[in-house]
Amino acid sequence: ETLNLAPAHIGGLSWGGVVAQETYRRHPDVVRTLILCDTYAGWKGSLPAEEVEARLAGMLESLDAPEDQFRPVIPGLFAAAPGPQVVAELAGIEADARPESFRRLVTAIAECDLRDLLPRIAVPTLLIWGEEDARSPVATVAKQFHHAIPGSELRLISGAGHMSSMERPTEFNRAILEFTRAHASDP
Repeated sequence: ETLNLAPAHIGGLSWGGVVAQETYRRHPDVVRTLILCDTYAGWKGSLPAEEVEARLAGMLESLDAPEDQFRPVIPGLFAAAPGPQVVAELAGIEADARPESFRRLVTAIAECDLRDLLPRIAVPTLLIWGEEDARSPVATVAKQFHHAIPGSELRLISGAGHMSSMERPTEFNRAILEFTRAHASDP
């Protein structure tokens, strides 16, 4: 808005997808398209209550573990075991997170419910999901989005889990480029 640029392609993966949805809710005029990847309508908006409680408890418990017992939160993120470089990258990201900020973030994601927003999304929307996503499964969460968002396009990436961008970057990036190019001049 400050630079007076045209509306932007806004996207996010996992929790970032929740931020992209909230950006659309608050500022729909700055969004040209939405790209939502392996995400949620908030945990409360996409997952059964008992799953939300278990995830929240597990995340909060991991914050209280001593630093020398650090274990990146990897189960369910990948379709196959990630390589050591990916594990190191995730460990670095998690190590940089401030515990109190992370505690607030995970609590906000757990309590968030954006289901009411989905049918009101009125911009072209690309949904990218790893076919083997165990964190936000295709059969429930991706289908929830696809059925609720008018005209949305669902692209599944084979051999990928929740972190489809890290597991299959070529396919992931191709889907985004094709979509953004197709909608480069939409009003």
